[in-house]
Parts: sequence; C-alpha cells; structure tokens
Amino acid sequence: MEPQLILDVFGEALWLVITLVLVIVVPSLLVGLLIAIFQAATQINEQTLSFLPRLIVILLIVMLMGPWMVTKLSDQFHKIFEAIPAMIG
Repeated sequence: MEPQLILDVFGEALWLVITLVLVIVVPSLLVGLLIAIFQAATQINEQTLSFLPRLIVILLIVMLMGPWMVTKLSDQFHKIFEAIPAMIG
C-alpha cells in the first residue's frame, strides 16, 4: 500500500469538497453582503431580511449547478473505486 496514492486520493477529495462548498457559499455571501449594505444605508436592522434572498440564491445555484456537482462527485467515486486494488496492494 503506497501512502502517496492514499494522500493523492484524500487531497483530490478534499479539494472537491472545498470547490463544491465554494460554489454554494460565495453567491450566498455576495447576496448577504449586498443586503447588509442596503440595511446599513437605510438603517433597517431586521435580521430576517437577508434570509429569504440568500435562500432563493442558494436554491437557484443548486438547481443550476446540481448536475455539474453530481458529475464531479460521481467522477471522484469512480476514481476511488478504481484505485482500491492499488491501495490494497
């Protein structure tokens, strides 16, 4: 069993998780920032005002990017299952 192969598989999986999370979190963060600027400009201090737009953006991103995300995940699982014989030895 080669430690380098296991580290490579783990590194690819970790990078994939980071990528998939960033695809969802960054648009939500940008919408939250825009709403926070709007709230600061109008002095509206309502905590629930940013929830609905962020939820809508997250749902749209998941609907638009969902097929790509599932493809990336299934590709990673295929790589892992193909690497199992080399990991076992």
